[in-house]
Amino acid sequence: MAVLSIPEKNVKITDPQEIKTFFNKRGIFFDQWQCDVVFEDTATPEDILAAYAKDLKPFMEKGGYKTADVITINSLTENYDAIRSKFLAEHTHSEDEIRFFVDGKGLFWFNLETEPVFNLLCERGDLISVPEGTKHWFDAGPTNPFVKAIRIFIDMTGWIPHYTENNIQTKFAEITVG
Repeated sequence: MAVLSIPEKNVKITDPQEIKTFFNKRGIFFDQWQCDVVFEDTATPEDILAAYAKDLKPFMEKGGYKTADVITINSLTENYDAIRSKFLAEHTHSEDEIRFFVDGKGLFWFNLETEPVFNLLCERGDLISVPEGTKHWFDAGPTNPFVKAIRIFIDMTGWIPHYTENNIQTKFAEITVG
């Protein structure tokens, strides 16, 4: 279940339709897909992509996306602290950043500059598309991270982060994945 938070206004929204409306008004796509497949730890990325091919294929065709892969972050992820620090720095991309959470959870933060910073806790079944050029950062949590998500791309080079180096994320550092 997704949770939208605006910390500076002490606002939390859990209704999926309200979250969709909030994001649509800001040009950010959010949806929830059926996520009824439970994967064993031995599941391969190919197993996961095949399980959601019926949803992925039309979504990718409609958006002109060319490729998808699976990212898994957990307590066994090598160099997790270094990886986390890269995700935690505010950045943009030259194409949309799309994630479909098949398991676990993570916190996407958004800095649109025209309003207070807000975040979305994404969990199993949540699909988020951060538009190209949108200032954001991501947190899988300081300890015991767990994210299993499908990433969707037009071109994987578009996912290279362009850091803003304004350090706004430090203002919200105490708010992490619960």
